[in-house]
Amino acid sequence: MEVARQLHADDYELVTPLGVVLSKDQYLGAVAAGHLEYLAWDVESPIKVRMYSEIALIRYQADIQIVVQGKSYPRARYWHTDAYEKRADRWQVVWSQATALT
Repeated sequence: MEVARQLHADDYELVTPLGVVLSKDQYLGAVAAGHLEYLAWDVESPIKVRMYSEIALIRYQADIQIVVQGKSYPRARYWHTDAYEKRADRWQVVWSQATALT
């Protein structure tokens, strides 16, 4: 969890496929407490990267299976878009969004 905290900026936000926005503390707190458990996360497409000086944008598809507060969600494919910023000579993710593929 310490590595995850370092990789996520303090102002990090995740937009889930259900449209819920989670802060860094909410997201990583849920993972640490076991309220959000990833059973599978398999990247299923090439990862596309766009670099802009101190910003990097990445996009890819992944098959994910998760358990949220004890409720199991079936394995499904999602688009993922992440924005990273270089802060104090290290890269940190600042925004993430996942969109379900139908």
